[in-house]
Amino acid sequence: MGVIINQSFKNMVTTYIGFGIGAVNTLFLFTYFLEKEYYGLVSFLLSAANLIWPFLVFGVHSTLIKFFTSYKTRGDQDRLLNFVLIIPAIAGLVIGLFGILFYDYLLEYFKGENDLVQPYIWLIFLIALATSYFEVFFSWSKIYYKSAFGNLMKEVFHRFCISILLFAVYFEWITVEVFIYGISAVFVFRTILMAMYAFSLHRPKFSFKFPKNLSPVLKYSSLILLAASVATVLLDLDKVMIEYYLPIENVAIYGIAVYIATVISVPQKAMHQITHPLTAEMLNKKDRSGLKELYEKSSLNLLIISGLIFIWIITNVNSLYELIPEEYNIGILVVLLISLVKLYDNILGNNNSILFNSDYYRIVLGVGVILVILAFALNMFFIPEFGIEGAAIASFIAFALYNTSKLFIVFNKFKIHPFTTKTWLALLLTVGFSVGFYFLNFPLSPILNIALKASLAGGLYLFIVYYFRFSEDINQMIDRFVKSS
Repeated sequence: MGVIINQSFKNMVTTYIGFGIGAVNTLFLFTYFLEKEYYGLVSFLLSAANLIWPFLVFGVHSTLIKFFTSYKTRGDQDRLLNFVLIIPAIAGLVIGLFGILFYDYLLEYFKGENDLVQPYIWLIFLIALATSYFEVFFSWSKIYYKSAFGNLMKEVFHRFCISILLFAVYFEWITVEVFIYGISAVFVFRTILMAMYAFSLHRPKFSFKFPKNLSPVLKYSSLILLAASVATVLLDLDKVMIEYYLPIENVAIYGIAVYIATVISVPQKAMHQITHPLTAEMLNKKDRSGLKELYEKSSLNLLIISGLIFIWIITNVNSLYELIPEEYNIGILVVLLISLVKLYDNILGNNNSILFNSDYYRIVLGVGVILVILAFALNMFFIPEFGIEGAAIASFIAFALYNTSKLFIVFNKFKIHPFTTKTWLALLLTVGFSVGFYFLNFPLSPILNIALKASLAGGLYLFIVYYFRFSEDINQMIDRFVKSS
C-alpha cells in the first residue's frame, strides 16, 4: 500500500495543477470577465456535451484497453484500432441525423427565457464528438504505457487555453460569441494533438475487416457504454435540468459550488489509477485476504486525505465566496451536500474496481439505471420547489443511494466491507474539525482568513492523524516528507 500512496500522491499533485487552473477560471476569470448568463451558457454547453459523448464513444475507449493485448498479430491489432475509430463516427452519424431531423424542436425547446442557447446548440454535438475521439486516442496511448502526454491534455491543456480566451475577452481582443466558438475549437484541437500522438505510437493499416471475437468486444463495449452513461448522467443531469427550470445564469452559480466540492474527488481519481490493476490481479488470483486489506486501506487513506480537503472547503467556503462577485453567492447547503457526496465516494475506496473487475458489474449497471431514473424524478420535483438547492438535494439522495448499493453488493458477494475502528475515528475527527473551524473566524481579509484557518486546521488534523497512527501509510508518507525537507 505504501507504493500506492506514493504513486497516487504524485498523480494527485499533477491532477491538482489542472484543477488549480480550472479553479482560477471557475471562481475568478469567468465570474469577473464574463456576464453571468454567458457563464451559464458555457457551463450548460459543456455539461450537455458530457451527457452525450459516452453515447458517441460507445465504450470502445475501454474496450481497446481490455482487448488490445489479447490480439497477438499486428493485423489483428490494426483491425481492433480501425474498429474503435469507426464506431464513434457511426454513432455520431446516427445522433447527428436525429439532431438535424429534430433541430426545429430543439430550437423551440430553448425558446423563451433561455433562447441564448439557440445559436450554439450544434456546438454541444461538436464538443461531444471531439471528447469521444479524445478518449479513444488517450486509451490508444495507454496501451503503450504512454499516458503522460494524454494526462497533460486531459487535465491541463484545455483549461489553460480557456484561461487565454478569457483574458482575450477581458482585453476585448475577441467578442463573447467568438469566445464560445473558441472553447469548442480548443476541444477539437486537443483531439487533433492527441490523435497525432497516438498515430506516432501505432499507425494502423486501414481495412474494413472486423476484429476477431467481435461478439465479446461488442458486448463489453455496450456494457461500458451503459456504465459510463450512468456515471456521467448522475454527474451532469442536475446542471442540464437547472437550465430547463431556471434562468441559465443559475447553471453558472450551481457550477461554481460543484467545482469547489469536486476538489475532494481528486485523491480518489489519483489512487484509482494504481488500485484498479491491483484489484483486478487479486480478483484473478482469488486473493480474498489481500482484497479485503486493500479495500480497507484504500478507504481509510482516501478518507483521511479527502477528509482534510473537506474540512478546508467547508470551513472556508464563506470566505471564498467573498472573493467572487456577490451575484454568484449562495448558501453553504449546496457546497455541503455535494462535498458530502464526494467524501462518500472516497470512503468507497477501491469499491468500483472490485465491482467492475468482477462478474457482478451487471448488477451495478442495473442499479445505476434505476437511480438515473430516480435522479431525473428527484430533480423534476426538487428544482421547481427549492431552486438550485433542490438540485443539490436530488444529487445527494441519488448518489447516497447509489454508493450505499455498491457497498451492499460488495458485502453481499464478497463478504467484505471497508470499515474499521479507525474509519469511524477519522469520520468523527472530520466532523469535529468541520464544525469547530467553521465557526472560527478571524477579523482579517478573506484570503488571510482562509490561509490562517487552513494552516491551523491542517496542521492540527495531520498531527492527530500522525500521533494516533490512524494510517501507517500516511505516517510513512509524512516521515518521508519531513526527512526530504
